[in-house]
Amino acid sequence: MTMNASQEPAGAGLRPLSARSVVLSLLLGTHPPELPVKDLVRAVEPFGIGGSTLRAALSRMVAAGDLRRSDTVHGLSERLLERQRRQDAAVHPETRPWNGEWEMVVVTATGREPAERADLRARLTALRLAELREGVWLRPANLLRPWPGELSPAVRRFTARPEEPAADLAARLWPVDDWAATARALLDLVARTDRPADRFTALAAVVRHLLADPVLPAPLLPARWPGPELRSTYTDCRRELTEEMLGRARR
Repeated sequence: MTMNASQEPAGAGLRPLSARSVVLSLLLGTHPPELPVKDLVRAVEPFGIGGSTLRAALSRMVAAGDLRRSDTVHGLSERLLERQRRQDAAVHPETRPWNGEWEMVVVTATGREPAERADLRARLTALRLAELREGVWLRPANLLRPWPGELSPAVRRFTARPEEPAADLAARLWPVDDWAATARALLDLVARTDRPADRFTALAAVVRHLLADPVLPAPLLPARWPGPELRSTYTDCRRELTEEMLGRARR
């Protein structure tokens, strides 16, 4: 079956963008992430978002702590600046040569509430670790990223060389074939979309998918791994789309 631009590849999480989503997606892709209201109004016109709708959304976002406002300029709040840093790291992860060692994180905190346990799991997943069994998280030690100091009281960190063959262990921890299939579907979708609204929506799905990329060393990846191509395609298309939107806004 041929998939048109309004249909999503399985697992891609493609969904329509609200006024809030359009503003956040635009600012998250802009450096520095701040724009005057007049530029935002013009930039969101291709998405069918009127000025009054946008201004109402901006007010709600400031009240919710998503944005900060200075006179007529709106920018990302500190909380969302951290999200931008994570997004940038997802698109351009820093790695080092892999010597066969694995990171191991063991959860030592006890007596936590369900919400606290869920938050810790989400934080460890965001660090691209995978849970081998309850409370034991692993990944190859090839990834460079800062370790959040606030997690230290809840976990112990080690390096290890598991006895299980590394490729087998990686295959158990991450569904790399499923990730690759969705990545290829997203590449096809981006290539076939040309309307700004459709492309923006597709690129938002690409970012979500890149956040789930385990960024494994090459020896642990299947052949024709689409991660680098997806990152390159996203970078080029996002730059073109942002420049087009901002160019329209400033004309």
